[in-house]
Amino acid sequence: MQEQKVHTLQSRNKMEVSILNISGKATSKKVSLNDAIFGIEPNDHAIYLDVKQHLANKRQGTHKSKERGEIRGSSKKLKNQKGTGGARAGNDKSPTRIGGGRAFGPRPKDYAFKLNKKLKRLARMSALTYKAQDSSITILEDFNFDSPKTQKYADLINNLKLSDKKTLLVLGESNKNIYLSSRNLTNAKVVTASDLNTYDILNANNLLLVESSVKEIENLLSN
Repeated sequence: MQEQKVHTLQSRNKMEVSILNISGKATSKKVSLNDAIFGIEPNDHAIYLDVKQHLANKRQGTHKSKERGEIRGSSKKLKNQKGTGGARAGNDKSPTRIGGGRAFGPRPKDYAFKLNKKLKRLARMSALTYKAQDSSITILEDFNFDSPKTQKYADLINNLKLSDKKTLLVLGESNKNIYLSSRNLTNAKVVTASDLNTYDILNANNLLLVESSVKEIENLLSN
């Protein structure tokens, strides 16, 4: 079934999608999604690497425990090496003693690693293709809010009947009012086309693209 969907997408140069308004109703306008961006043969390994890098780069890596050389305490040997009838012992900082330092404890580490731009672009196009195959892309006409208001954004999601879904709204350019309106909603996220990444695309159940962001995404991924 998946192979049939891919073939259907690749058999056309453009895929036309109706544009909805913020009330959830179809307008007379349509937008064409470029098959070279939204209808490629998905590369799962590229997606894996890109998501792995995204999560690795988010790790702080500040984990740390004190080892025997970093804790306070006497370095004097506790007792004679031999003749006591008990096991030999070093000083109070030994990892085998209560209050001693930890042996081979975690140290600060940078988990970040690099990927080339072509692979990251392929991963994003693969993720967008999967969303297109699943009919999980909704195109909205460009809109704006007069002021930040969470209820306005909640009404938008309700009108699209996506209140129980994770949504990712992609804007053509930064819009403070829309971003602030969505910030308090658990399952809603707003990004610009230039900040769109593979993890966010796959993490959302539905992808909401405003009309201006479609061209921006195609420009960014076609270069």
